[in-house]
Amino acid sequence: MDRPHKIELLSPAVVNQIAAGEVIERPASVLKELLENSIDALASRITIDIEEGGMELIRVADDGEGIPPEELPLAVTSHATSKLKQADDLFRVQTMGFRGEALASIAEVSQFRISSRVPDSMMGSELSVLFGQRSEIRPTGCAPGTQIEIRKLFHNTPVRRKFLKKPGTEFGYIAEHFTRLALAHPRLDLTLTHQQKTVHRLPGGADLRTRLLYFFGSEVVDKMIPIEAEQMGIRLWGYVGHPSQHKATRKSQYLFLNGRFIQDRSLQHALTEAYRGLLMSGRYPISFLFLEMPSEQVDVNVHPTKAEVRFRDPQQIFRLLLSTLRSQFLKADLQSQLALPSGAKASPEETRDKQRKVEQDLVSWARSQLAHQVTQQFTAEPTATAFPQAPVSTMTQEYASEHPVSHSSLSAEGSDSPLLSIQDTTDLVEERVLDSEQRQTPTPAPTAKPAEPVPVHSISSGVPALQVDDCYLVLSTDQGLTVIDQHALHERVLYERFRKTVLSGSVEVQKLLIPLTFPLEARKIGLLLEHQDLLAEMGFDIGEFGGDLIAVNSHPVFLGRNAIEATLLEFADRFEDAEGVTRRDLLDSALHMMACKAAIKAGQRLTTEEILALLAQRDEVDDAHHCPHGRPTALVLSREDLDRQFGRLGI
Repeated sequence: MDRPHKIELLSPAVVNQIAAGEVIERPASVLKELLENSIDALASRITIDIEEGGMELIRVADDGEGIPPEELPLAVTSHATSKLKQADDLFRVQTMGFRGEALASIAEVSQFRISSRVPDSMMGSELSVLFGQRSEIRPTGCAPGTQIEIRKLFHNTPVRRKFLKKPGTEFGYIAEHFTRLALAHPRLDLTLTHQQKTVHRLPGGADLRTRLLYFFGSEVVDKMIPIEAEQMGIRLWGYVGHPSQHKATRKSQYLFLNGRFIQDRSLQHALTEAYRGLLMSGRYPISFLFLEMPSEQVDVNVHPTKAEVRFRDPQQIFRLLLSTLRSQFLKADLQSQLALPSGAKASPEETRDKQRKVEQDLVSWARSQLAHQVTQQFTAEPTATAFPQAPVSTMTQEYASEHPVSHSSLSAEGSDSPLLSIQDTTDLVEERVLDSEQRQTPTPAPTAKPAEPVPVHSISSGVPALQVDDCYLVLSTDQGLTVIDQHALHERVLYERFRKTVLSGSVEVQKLLIPLTFPLEARKIGLLLEHQDLLAEMGFDIGEFGGDLIAVNSHPVFLGRNAIEATLLEFADRFEDAEGVTRRDLLDSALHMMACKAAIKAGQRLTTEEILALLAQRDEVDDAHHCPHGRPTALVLSREDLDRQFGRLGI
């Protein structure tokens, strides 16, 4: 009687499908393996064609060495390779690929066709594999090099295909692999098309900086800090970001070892330590770092994807990176600069006319407010507190539209309308009023002007409040002296308001007559489009605009227009790290981020009315003592503590 669990040899088809599960995770994994083969074949030009995010077609053509006809069957045979000869070669791998599993695994789960021609041959050869079933080798006309075409990926394994994302998302992963290859090998001439449209066309013979400018723009590259060091045969070079450039995830940390993209916790930890004290907690630096070292000092045979490596002396690599960065930071200017938004330049005449009209409008408004406040002092009841609603005239609205604020205006209690819709022009009002008066009256002789006292604001209960360093609000309460972080408190208030609005499905949306467009990496565009439903819940209507542009058709009213691009970039970063995160957690994280973007900032001057409105809304939220990120919004110094510090106890 046979045993029910008899040990048997697996068939080659099953072996290849198991290997495909380890190596071929998604279309981007297929592309990675094909590109590595092209690099090993010494190609100088590679063309990539993609359809439906790689699920329907992946075609890679190169001008490399090519494969002779008699070796084509071996190319799709498991554990057949030209890159290893003996076991010891595993410890000094100098090629991108070496396992001999990729093509056999891919051919088992797709409609696979390979055509190749060596340079000294007049005719090429072609071999087709239909989900593991090989055809006969036949002659074909083709250019020198190799072309591999893969269709219907995972069509015979529907369970694997079911776990793939939308085509846009899958193409985003492909675009990321393309970016890594382009940065690691700037000498290559590269072309990437999707749905028969050219996405990237990169000429060969470039340098790293040229490629960085292409993918990340001058705004990032111009602030990058170049580094270079060499120690005991190990060379480290590349660029790291200025401390003012940081991201919410590590996705912008590109590490390469001998031309291979890698992920290494030790190197990531060295980066974090080098930036300690220069970045806020939870923020990560940008980096494009390249390590060049003898192949015998590193083991790349750690994981089937070859993204993880094991260094013979990891502490040496850690110290080299850490000391190099810290030394460079000591010599570099790390002071952050304020970047003002650029816009279309008007003619000098138009600028003067518009400025004159704005000045007249602002002066008239300021005078009317002064008269209104004087009248209120004589007519209002002593216990009443005025929350004036600043009227916005046509010219003021025109000025505000051309000079949008970078935060949401504070809202009055129980209202969604702005309390002060021109709060960012307060300082401008004072300056323009002074300038106007000086133009209308003779300038008096300069006299010594007494210092003005620090303004003290009060709410209806008579509690005094004043702003310190344009960052903190100090007031007296029943508990003692309370110091409030204006940004943290406003962030909590906005978070609670946003949350109630989104959960109730009553988000007020601002539709745009002309869509707002901005460039974005294909990977991030795919992530945003994949989460369109979630973004729609929060008031965002987005879509593809062609090429590497994304279009915003509408946005939530409570989020200022200037914060839209930064907010969507943060969304893309968070969606990328959303594996295993529930939709509710993702929504909550998004609301945290939106509240932070829209809240008033530290260093921002507040008017009396804004301070009063913010303090009034403090009692409206349940968790006013902490911001959504867990930081305290207020610190209390009790009367007893004050008496103790001043030695008044026992008197």
